[in-house]
Order: sequence, then C-alpha cells, then structure tokens
Amino acid sequence: MSSNKPTPPFAPATSRGSRHIKFMQEAITALEFRRKPMIATLHGACIGGEIDLTTACDIRYCSSDAFFSIKEVDLAMTADLGILQRLPSIVGFGNAMELALTGQRFTGSEAKDLGLVSKVFTSKEALEEGVKVVAGEIAIKSPLAVIGTKAVLLRSRDLTVEQGLDYVATWNSGALLSDDLKEAISAHSQKRKPKFAKL
Repeated sequence: MSSNKPTPPFAPATSRGSRHIKFMQEAITALEFRRKPMIATLHGACIGGEIDLTTACDIRYCSSDAFFSIKEVDLAMTADLGILQRLPSIVGFGNAMELALTGQRFTGSEAKDLGLVSKVFTSKEALEEGVKVVAGEIAIKSPLAVIGTKAVLLRSRDLTVEQGLDYVATWNSGALLSDDLKEAISAHSQKRKPKFAKL
C-alpha cells in the first residue's frame, strides 16, 4: 500500500542537516574521550563552536582578553554541539541555563568565577608559557595513572559514588601489576624522579 501524501520539501535538507550535526558532535566528543588529557588555551573570542570545543577539554585556561558567549540563541538556533550537555556539570545548571538562554557575553575573569576556566593569564604569551608548565607537570607522571585518572573522572560523572568506587577498584586492580607502579615505588625509595615508559 502506498501513500499519495507529498514529502515535505524540507525533509531531505533536514536529514542532511542532521547527519552534518551528528558528524560535528562526534568530532567534539572524540576530543573529550581521547586517552590523553586535552588542555584548552583560549584568547580573544570563544563563541559558538569554540565554546563547544572548550567544554570537551579536560583543563581550560584563558588570557585576560578572552570573552565567551553561547550565541546560538541569538541566531534562532539551539546550541547543538555539546555545550548544553557539558556546561551544566562545569558551571552548574542555573548558570548554564542563564548563559545559554541569554547569549550574554562574559569575560575570562567571569569564566573563572563560574569554573569554566581554571586560571586567567595576563597575556597570550603568559598563557602559552603557563600551559607549557602544566603540560610538562602532567607529562612526567605515569601515563597509566594519567589515563586512568581521566577515564575514571569521565566515567564517574554518570555513576553514583558507590558505582564510581567499584569502577576505580576494578581499574586499579590492573594497575597494581604495572611496571609504572614498580618504577614509582623504586624511584620514591631511591629519592629520584621516576622514568616511565611512553604509551
């Protein structure tokens, strides 16, 4: 049985649009779930897709000239690349609601007060230097511990405390057999810096 009902002219475009949106969503989500930590360095305008990318990063820093806006609402759109899903757990539900509904512009200092960024640097150059220091501090840690810490934190967002504890117990039961743990204990007892194998 066939229907003589005409197909709306916007249906193919909607389907194409949906595929494009899903592709972009998956690209940003892939950043969030990379094994290694992602550090965002922000200066100047952080609007639209930039702020979506920012919330998918693990650590976020900006320079004092940075400003932010969830601008889609001003363009008669609903933000669709993950900001509405990620921002509430970063800045709180009420703050996320206000920022998304108003499209208001906010400064780097305000972003820090909200918890969107961890630190505001005085200039782009200071930002770049500061991020190198933090990245260096992370890079000398056990790769297994860094990857595990990120994985457990991401997974624990969707779990109860008890479920999160079970998850980390399972994760660490494997880590107890790792060469990284042996090296960390050996370095500590010999009062030297550990040297971990790259992953």
